[in-house]
Amino acid sequence: MKRFVKASFIGLLTGVFFITTSFENKEAVTRYRCLVQMINYSGEGAYVIVSLIDPEGRYENTLYILGDDDQWYHEIDEWWSYFGKKKREVDGITGATLSGGARKVIAFDIEDAKMDKGYKIRFETSVEDQKYYPVDLEIPLTSEMPTTPLKGKGYIRYVRMMTQ
Repeated sequence: MKRFVKASFIGLLTGVFFITTSFENKEAVTRYRCLVQMINYSGEGAYVIVSLIDPEGRYENTLYILGDDDQWYHEIDEWWSYFGKKKREVDGITGATLSGGARKVIAFDIEDAKMDKGYKIRFETSVEDQKYYPVDLEIPLTSEMPTTPLKGKGYIRYVRMMTQ
């Protein structure tokens, strides 16, 4: 009986150690939701690329893509120069384009370690046969993320950020 209790106690401690270690090694992330509201415009739906930009202004990864027809990705110049040269796998969730006046709530995760380190969330927009906006909107990734609507410069009327 003593051996059973001792073995059970050692097994319990070992399990707690491995569980605690695995939680400590896992990077903390925050899930962001944002409402993307488009301006009223005529024409095709807009491709919207949401990317994480590093402190030097380079693309780090794709957080979300609105526009699932990948044959047009090469026309999104700035993002394609990052994505297309090495034919990276799209690491953002892909959904349909957004038409003029439409809105959509999207969600993505960002590692907490990137907070307050100079990273930005970039919204890039493109519409077939119309103007391309490589930086329709950029939001600094800070612990004081704005909750008020942030105005875009192109097809995005505003983006409202929220954490989950």
